[in-house]
Amino acid sequence: MLDLLRLILSPLTVVYAFIIRARNYLFDSGIFRISKVNAFVISVGNLTVGGSGKTPAVIMIAELLKRNNKKSGILSRGYGRNSFGYLFVSDGNRIITTVDECGDEMYLVSSEARVPTAVSERRVVGAKRLINDSGVDAIILDDAFQHRWIFRNLDIVMIDQRFLLKSGRIEQRMLPLGLMREPFESLKRADIVIINRKFSEKEEIPVKLIDYFQSKIIFYGYYEVMGIFDVKTHHEFSLDEFRGQKSLVVCGIARPHSFLSVLENNKIDIKNKMLFPDHKNYTLKEIQEIRKKFYDTNANSVLTTQKDAVKLFKFSKDLDDIDIYYLKIRLVLENQEKFEEQLINKLNTNNKKNT
Repeated sequence: MLDLLRLILSPLTVVYAFIIRARNYLFDSGIFRISKVNAFVISVGNLTVGGSGKTPAVIMIAELLKRNNKKSGILSRGYGRNSFGYLFVSDGNRIITTVDECGDEMYLVSSEARVPTAVSERRVVGAKRLINDSGVDAIILDDAFQHRWIFRNLDIVMIDQRFLLKSGRIEQRMLPLGLMREPFESLKRADIVIINRKFSEKEEIPVKLIDYFQSKIIFYGYYEVMGIFDVKTHHEFSLDEFRGQKSLVVCGIARPHSFLSVLENNKIDIKNKMLFPDHKNYTLKEIQEIRKKFYDTNANSVLTTQKDAVKLFKFSKDLDDIDIYYLKIRLVLENQEKFEEQLINKLNTNNKKNT
């Protein structure tokens, strides 16, 4: 059905591409004004719709800055939330909103990174208020490559390696036919490109696309499994404890391939699956469906992603008779030390200029 809808809307691809290029021209020529804020701004974004690993990258960068004693915060649009405008999510010690109010990704980021966080559709306004509310002097913008109204000191673009390897295929066309929010030529704005191979082996950039990456600083990233955790108690288990187990897999993420692959590669039976759209807002209806499927399939447990877990936790009482766990991962970069050195040097150089 989705593929059919894309084909129906495919004539709009030309219109969308024209609008994107015209918009970028207006920013590049200075007709659209880019505003600066009183902080070092790092943007983490992508060229495609979902699934590139921005959230693990934001957490990784926040932890990196914390290790180097930098006072940083995170600002996101808060996709999928039921609130509007600016919302201060966490002061770095406690989360002061609900997952519904701030969105699943920001709730997850806030719980993992433990730095001040906020959501705001208007990034300039949000950044200024986050600085005022928390006193941070560095801000990580989540999913902001296309949000050009705010000046950034460092632009990082995440690219899913599996997507990159689909050179010449329909997925690499612009929306609504393909999955690209911007063309590859927009990489000229990026300072750093992280190619996320997730759980796959490293592959070379396709020859057809290599010119777009020639002058870029490129890092390869991959996912490392931290363990499997109980959604209700957060007690940790190893993957080995689930080998051979018949599980009901539940997830609502953009590209579940990597999640499913790591379970399957670890000999976990995943034949029974309930795959929902990205940022799925679970209700009692879905919880009852999960319960029914769990008992109908005679599953030993329910396995989900960490992003889904933050939304399913509020249904702990409704799932009290079901063992439900989430897979926790983190993003690791090849040449992590080099990435950290470049980031901290750029931040320190910027601070010296401003003093």
